[in-house]
Amino acid sequence: MNKRRFLGIILAVILVAAMVFYGYQRWGDSGSRSPNDVLAHMPADASAVLYIDLDVLRPSPFLSELYKWAPAPKADPEYAQFLESTGFHYERDLHRVSVALSKHGQETALFAVADGRFDRRKIAAYAQQAGTRESQGGKEIFSVPLSGTRRITFTFLESDRIALTNGTSLELFLSPPPADSDAEAWRERFRRLAGSPVFAVVRQNARAGTALNAETPRGFRSPQLSALIDQLQWITVAGKPEADRLRVALEGEGSADAPTRQLSDVIKGLLALAEAGLSDQKMRQQLEPEVRAAYLEMLKSADTRQIDRGETKSVRLIFDLTPKFLEAARAAMPVAPVAPQGKASKNKDTIRN
Repeated sequence: MNKRRFLGIILAVILVAAMVFYGYQRWGDSGSRSPNDVLAHMPADASAVLYIDLDVLRPSPFLSELYKWAPAPKADPEYAQFLESTGFHYERDLHRVSVALSKHGQETALFAVADGRFDRRKIAAYAQQAGTRESQGGKEIFSVPLSGTRRITFTFLESDRIALTNGTSLELFLSPPPADSDAEAWRERFRRLAGSPVFAVVRQNARAGTALNAETPRGFRSPQLSALIDQLQWITVAGKPEADRLRVALEGEGSADAPTRQLSDVIKGLLALAEAGLSDQKMRQQLEPEVRAAYLEMLKSADTRQIDRGETKSVRLIFDLTPKFLEAARAAMPVAPVAPQGKASKNKDTIRN
């Protein structure tokens, strides 16, 4: 098996997890609240919802390993000024956050509800100095410009809870979700994942598999896999720390039995192919022994099963991410070549995230 193709497959999930952690470093529950408190605010028309409970993750040895693995964010003058003015540090002050992505016309809006230790007076003062404040429906609405024409609009729902969006209207998200079948469908999946401190739920209303295949470098594409993903109605990813490792569960859910059964067979085939590739003599020569052992450890922890919930059928893949795997992935991660000064890189094989 081509080494680059093999590494691309097994690093894909890690890259998604890293983006989740990095994406919510800036905004930040009180420890006594349940996840449903922030998830209850998520709009029923969302295309995806992400949730992370840092109070549960912080004591985990795996989180410290993940921080070592993830690329350090670049210094941001705007964020540095925010820290100095408000005293808020996500590393210690953010408890929980839930984020919804919703499509409105041609725009995709982000809406988040975050619980944490906030100094409301300092944050309000900073927002008024950097942006604007107005009163709507009995709430203070703050709008702060970011780079370019982007803005973040937020309000305090409680002293320790903030709602924010990068969309044009925060008020659209503040109304309670309707008690209809769409909202209940989201709540059902949130209940299933309530024991995991980090998870994502994606509702399929577009050709996600086709889009993923189009963005995947040619050597990694699988038309069969993308066609099966297109037939799923829901995709969930959940992670739960267990000692120094993270137990990850990926699940694809649809209304028909045949696509999920076929998807299960394809996944099992890919796992067997990856394990066989590690036994290939050429791969043995290309990989360091500890890197190969880390990949084998992850593959041997993988378990694929089918679930019949009556109206829906699912295929679930469970596997462990260990510190050894993170270290191996970091050591083997491809590095883009440095383009000559004044010229753009012509390397078309660079993996796009």
